[in-house]
Amino acid sequence: MATILVVDDEMGIRELLSEILGDEGYVVEVAENAQQAREFRLCQEPDLVLLDIWMPDTDGVTLLKEWGAQGLLTMPVIMMSGHATIDTAVEATKIGALNFLEKPIALQKLLKAVERGLTHHAAAPVQISHDDVQEADMQASVTLSAVTAAAAAVPAGEGRDENGMLQQAMSIPFNMPLRDARDAFERAYFEYHIAQEKGSMTRIAEKTGLERTHLYRKLKQLGVDLGKPRERMDFSQR
Repeated sequence: MATILVVDDEMGIRELLSEILGDEGYVVEVAENAQQAREFRLCQEPDLVLLDIWMPDTDGVTLLKEWGAQGLLTMPVIMMSGHATIDTAVEATKIGALNFLEKPIALQKLLKAVERGLTHHAAAPVQISHDDVQEADMQASVTLSAVTAAAAAVPAGEGRDENGMLQQAMSIPFNMPLRDARDAFERAYFEYHIAQEKGSMTRIAEKTGLERTHLYRKLKQLGVDLGKPRERMDFSQR
């Protein structure tokens, strides 16, 4: 699951981009100024950065130069601005920005730029250390143990065996592409709650912690049929 850092001093822009990208399945982190962005980058490397040019403390182009000079410009950066000139956009591209988006940003243009940026990043050669492999193995082990424990903790008659939903989630193979595996798990997750709450969207929203509008959009995106229970997916055939 890709992590995208949104750096913009306007709260409305941060919230809007967070909602749009979150709905697409990305993990979104936000920074309201260059200093917060610096602190985040020192702690971890996002898969992509959406960086506003005009900010009150330090402008985006200056921050881009800093990251480049410090060897921290190792992720794709897409610049954003509603007031930048062509010269500014060209300068940012020369420094290392991958793309430039003019505000207000059209939805499809944003998603296409993000997808291209992540594809570009994924195509870059990555050095994997022995420690990285050990850490990944440990995380996979912990995740599997947590899912197994959660399934075992569901009392009989409360959905563990009903429609095989939790078994369906447990059967998702690790050799699937990450996005497909995530979507499959989310479908099983929402179908479980739909069955438990007998289709009551109000109670489902409360249980899942989502607003009803967001919930409807998520279910539509996942292709969950609210009219009748879907048949279990046969992951072995994928």
